[in-house]
Amino acid sequence: MDPTGTLATRRRQILEALQGRPDGVTRPELQALASLHELDEQAVRRLLTQLVEQGVARVTGQTKARRYFPGQAAAAAGPPLSPEGQACRGLLAQLPAQRPPAGYQPGFLASYRPNETCYLPQADRRRLAALAGSRTRPPRRHLLVELAWDSVRLEGGRWSKAETRLLFERGEAPAGKPLHETQVMLNLHAAIEFMAESAREVAVDPTTLLNLSALLTENLLADPGDEGRLRSRELAVPGTAYRPAGSAQLIADEFKLLLRSAAEITDPIEQSFFLLVHLSYLHPFSAGNLACAQLAANIPFFRGNTPPLCFLGVATDLFTEALRAVWELNQVALLRDLYELSYERSCQMAAAAQPPLDLPDPFRLRYRTELKAVVRAAVLAGETLAEAERRSRGFAQARLPREDRERFRAAVETELASLHDGNFARYQLRPSEFAAWKPRGR
Repeated sequence: MDPTGTLATRRRQILEALQGRPDGVTRPELQALASLHELDEQAVRRLLTQLVEQGVARVTGQTKARRYFPGQAAAAAGPPLSPEGQACRGLLAQLPAQRPPAGYQPGFLASYRPNETCYLPQADRRRLAALAGSRTRPPRRHLLVELAWDSVRLEGGRWSKAETRLLFERGEAPAGKPLHETQVMLNLHAAIEFMAESAREVAVDPTTLLNLSALLTENLLADPGDEGRLRSRELAVPGTAYRPAGSAQLIADEFKLLLRSAAEITDPIEQSFFLLVHLSYLHPFSAGNLACAQLAANIPFFRGNTPPLCFLGVATDLFTEALRAVWELNQVALLRDLYELSYERSCQMAAAAQPPLDLPDPFRLRYRTELKAVVRAAVLAGETLAEAERRSRGFAQARLPREDRERFRAAVETELASLHDGNFARYQLRPSEFAAWKPRGR
């Protein structure tokens, strides 16, 4: 008897870990992402070989360069779903035009009783909470990049992760993107930065939600006065038979009840899912409702310093189908399946993935030769840090544009302060030269 889980469970864990990773993963990375720490290397290799032979995984490369990807069979099967989730898919099989129109149903929200009604089973919430653990630092920037890229992807955006990261790291939007897409991503960047920087202050309240909406819709609405305000006119949702509430009074009343109910929920994971379900259902704003619902679902995680929720590896059409089940049928099972799977992956990524290397600093790259020359000259002259500062200031005044001089001086100071036994060779210094300077440089 296997005490740590069945073969089917391990197979599911591996397939879930492979989803949403277009660059593939190595065997050690996959073992960590799939939480197979109890298995030795050979057992994992045997399991992967079986999956490759069955067509649910594929492999490229040899030995240490070997990387694993989802196979065609896995892609066709999609993520594992509960029977209730599968039933939701069956009910939505007809084209939107063939399904009866579905209007907003106030009873869907009114029937929820905080801390009594639970969309997520207690066992599932405990499992996800254990995976999330507790953190002492805010989410690393690469997780925020994943959150932004994933949000845009789910709404049909065509940004790459590299382009998204460039925006977060340098504040630079790539040229050639449609203006609307660029504005959406810039707004999303601003909204996520707001949540990250105000993690202790954001809350499930009107102030936070209205400001998130204002950030997400900046320069996207015909009337700028609508930014950060509840919707006061009807709204169409393409590709669905759902028609959101059109009455301004009903929207205001439901928004108030929604936030009051959410604030009373004590379990952060249940609170997160509740916000995703009901904000996306209400569509309280003139635009940006799905992005706002996704960010609002992360408020409990930002406040608790636990990994943010990203729908990693979830196909856009399947995610849309899960939302339609909520909107048209008031059924949450399919979205619940995708939520639980995605938050499990998000926690695994936060625990296992290392942040990518920082992008090169364009300023230091531009003045690479000059920086090395000034540092080397200061060391060879046996200068103290104060004397080296005067050297770098004089060099900058004589040779650099005015706007770059102070930054150059600061860069030289940083280089000298960071100089140690393990990196002096990059300045073309011999060991004896560095050793002679070292007492002067401290």
